[in-house]
Amino acid sequence: MLDYSHNAWLVAASLAVALMAGFTGLYLTHGASKLDDQKRKIIVALAAVVLGGGIWSMHFVAMLGLQLPILFYYDALITLISALVAILMVGLALLLLHFRPRSVQTIIGAGVIVGLGIVVMHYIGMAGMELCRPVYNAWDVLLSTLASVVLSVVAIWVAYDNRTQRNILLGTACFGLAVFTMHFVATGLTDFTASDSAGGAGPALNNQVLAMGVTVAVFLICGAFLLTGVSFLEPAAVAAPAPLNPEPATLRAGIPFEREGQTFFAAPTEIAAIRAEGHYTVLYIGAEKLFCPWSITEAETRLTPDGFLRAHRSYLVNPKHVSGFERHKDNGTCYFDGVDALTKVPVSRSRLSDIRDALGL
Repeated sequence: MLDYSHNAWLVAASLAVALMAGFTGLYLTHGASKLDDQKRKIIVALAAVVLGGGIWSMHFVAMLGLQLPILFYYDALITLISALVAILMVGLALLLLHFRPRSVQTIIGAGVIVGLGIVVMHYIGMAGMELCRPVYNAWDVLLSTLASVVLSVVAIWVAYDNRTQRNILLGTACFGLAVFTMHFVATGLTDFTASDSAGGAGPALNNQVLAMGVTVAVFLICGAFLLTGVSFLEPAAVAAPAPLNPEPATLRAGIPFEREGQTFFAAPTEIAAIRAEGHYTVLYIGAEKLFCPWSITEAETRLTPDGFLRAHRSYLVNPKHVSGFERHKDNGTCYFDGVDALTKVPVSRSRLSDIRDALGL
């Protein structure tokens, strides 16, 4: 067996690459579930390339730091396959997260796929070594897989349980540590021996040629990291200062409703929910259902400043009247304990995030 060591600077660089790729990929998909299917597919594909490419780049930056007493090189075809496998498996995980209901099972399944993708990429990449053969057993692979899967599930869980900037940063740290830890756990459990076999499926890549390819990949990841980082750090829009002599606000009578041939007006704060009824709407106040001449679209436009939110294509809700919330697989339900005329309102999948944010969930 051959003695080996690592270049400390390249070890640190490999961790930096994993963190940059993790942040870029996770932040690219922020808000993707609100986009139409075509745009979402493009975002998922880009994020898969960045995350999968980051896994591959981290591996080979670390391998460039591997110092052995003999010369060795890599089979180009196997090295390319390792990169494609990482991208495809991460892409599969992202498809689950952004095209399926984001349940606990989905998040755990996606984390397992990412963890297995890291492991498969690592051992395919190691299989590409020539004139030097890695030696490991099934228990070594099992332990490496366990470390990778557990850390990857944690990373996906943290990043996707709540899509805030804080969660994305924590998910980035977990993802980077998952890739980094798996590589060095697996490498630490691996021995290396000289091999007379020099035949491979593709042309040979020595460390100098591989370094150029990895440098290009890392350069692209750094560029993407800077572009996404600018958006991440962009300060929130500052409201324009109020004029010294503001004009008095236009008073509004309230929301019109009709009863016995007369038009009355209800204060927005009294209304728990509004339901579409053809070209008109129904207002729910306590035990009353009141006919309103506004359409659901007009009601949404006029009442957004009062805090009303579209929970479903047929419903607007006033979050101040919501007494309970229940999340289902891909949608939810708002409950109203003090509104006898309407005890609950469905929340569609596309509106789920906005409702949860308004309720502080």
